[in-house]
Amino acid sequence: MLSFDEKLAIIEEFEELTRNDISMGRVNFHFEDSLYDKQIVVYRLHPNGNGFVYAGGIEDYPTDDKGMVNIRAFNAQALRSIIQQSIDSLGLSPAEKDPVMEEWLNENDQALVLMREDDGYAVYADDQLEGTFNSYEEAAEFLKQEGFSRL
Repeated sequence: MLSFDEKLAIIEEFEELTRNDISMGRVNFHFEDSLYDKQIVVYRLHPNGNGFVYAGGIEDYPTDDKGMVNIRAFNAQALRSIIQQSIDSLGLSPAEKDPVMEEWLNENDQALVLMREDDGYAVYADDQLEGTFNSYEEAAEFLKQEGFSRL
């Protein structure tokens, strides 16, 4: 297990994070350039070595109800990895994290394009917007109802 000072040194390698000292010797680190309301990447790093990293936007990490992962037993490589992934998850839009661009055709060979955008999903005919949707499922259902199928 890394000590508090070792964890602190690793976290401070990330120049995009801002240190905020809080009560009882604990430290938070914020990502001020976050695209989301969430800015805390490292939460309550304690002098005893305990602390949390935000992983709510990262797959393959079991998180608590706040999206946090306990980093008490993390080694240096695991700590660097989860911090970088956390920063990336907060610094990329949904369209950048999980891009979608699909072409759908109907029986007349007319094409529509389904794209993920920041606020949801959009369907385009060339440069003309045909519709916007909150989810992929809604957009796909619209296209199916209009007689289109995915390539």
